[in-house]
Amino acid sequence: MLCGRPSKETKGGSKLFLHLQVVEVEKISPGCFEREESKVELNNGAGGEVACPGRKCSNNTNVRWFKGNKPVSEQRRPSCEKNGLLHLCEVKANFDPGVYFCDRQIFDQGIIWTFRRAVNVTVIPFTKTSSGPRIVYPVANMTEKVELGRSHTLTCEVFFPHEKNISGKVLWYMNYSGNKENMILLHMEIPQYEEQFTEYRVTRRAIIKEVTPQHLNHTYTCIASNIVGNRSVTIKLEEKIKVKWPSLVGYPVASLLLVAGLGIILHVKWLELQLIYRSNFPHRKHDGDEKEFDVFLSYVWSQRSSEEEGGWTLSSKSCTGTNEEACLSVMDPLNSEEGEATQRPLEVLLPQELEEQWGYRLCLLERDILPGGAYTNDVVLAIQRSQMLICLLSADYLCNNNAVFVLESGVQALLQNSAFKLLLIWTNRDSTSLIKQVPPLPKLVQRALKVLPSLSWTSGKPGRATCNFWRSLRKAMPDHKVKPVSLMQVQ
Repeated sequence: MLCGRPSKETKGGSKLFLHLQVVEVEKISPGCFEREESKVELNNGAGGEVACPGRKCSNNTNVRWFKGNKPVSEQRRPSCEKNGLLHLCEVKANFDPGVYFCDRQIFDQGIIWTFRRAVNVTVIPFTKTSSGPRIVYPVANMTEKVELGRSHTLTCEVFFPHEKNISGKVLWYMNYSGNKENMILLHMEIPQYEEQFTEYRVTRRAIIKEVTPQHLNHTYTCIASNIVGNRSVTIKLEEKIKVKWPSLVGYPVASLLLVAGLGIILHVKWLELQLIYRSNFPHRKHDGDEKEFDVFLSYVWSQRSSEEEGGWTLSSKSCTGTNEEACLSVMDPLNSEEGEATQRPLEVLLPQELEEQWGYRLCLLERDILPGGAYTNDVVLAIQRSQMLICLLSADYLCNNNAVFVLESGVQALLQNSAFKLLLIWTNRDSTSLIKQVPPLPKLVQRALKVLPSLSWTSGKPGRATCNFWRSLRKAMPDHKVKPVSLMQVQ
């Protein structure tokens, strides 16, 4: 119990002292604290009463009912309160469910107590169990497909009319050889209940762990029952035949996937395929009369080749004959003159061989392009005026922006002109690892280096390997040479 009295006023205001007294509940009134039912079920559409718990401990006068934070008497619904009971004239399922509170005053041991108790009200359908169960699955005389050697689940779904005490049962039986008089109860799972407003659904499953051919000879019955009656449905099992794709469907689908795969490959590798085709199957149209140079030779001087450029001369003997023995004797490293020739850098050796021995007209940047012009325009024009581009690839070459531009322009010329030829000569086979370098080469160049035809040259090779190099180079050269300018002018 709490009681208080104000103290004397002070300059700053007044003080209030509260005295707290703790008493045992049983000493007040045992009847007020009996554990009475605090839940009430009311039928929808009918009248109902809600009693305030512990109403026996007082005369139940001045009892007030609340729902939420508002008195029931102030809510817009027909109701009345009498003798501690709340009378609802018509129960509505969409309005009346909820928690109600009742307040009442009792006088005990000279103290006025105010009690508040809560009552949980639920609304149930006002129905009588006057109909039997309704089986919605399975359908009578239906057949379920099963696979031999695998498990199978039999499912039965039944709707029962709503009732306060659920009496509905659902069971699965197996009928030997289809005889319903010879039935055995199957092993089933715990039924699942789903309550709805006017009825509730029960789902019961029985599991066949492994389907055998004997199971196909029996029938299976789901029986649902309540206090009114029962219903049953019988089904059979049938083996499921694994259907293979018929050829009429399989072949077109496979063809479609093949065409789609080829289309994706062509889309991704179209550039490489173009370069491979144009390099290995060049257009045979002879346009030498329209060209000024046979070969545009692109290389970058290394330190060694720069030092040796002026100190070497090529022997009059040539390794271009058809006699292999003569070729090997000419390129024999034991011969002092020819042995020194095989040791010479290709930047020095190749221009002299192509022009002085083979009679091709070369375009060299440092010799045939006038300084002071636009470098990119001069390079593109020189490539267009040449039948072939030969690039001597090395680490210095791939690190030189101007040289890489020449190579990129040659690749573009090959894509535009099917009669144009492009040949790569690696002066060091280890240089192939330089395709992925920092800064990276242009994407076009990176992809072209992987598929363009190429030869390998390393100074100091044995004579046979060197002859193979020159023989392969001769086969890759243009079939027709350009005519000298003087002869063109005479004609």
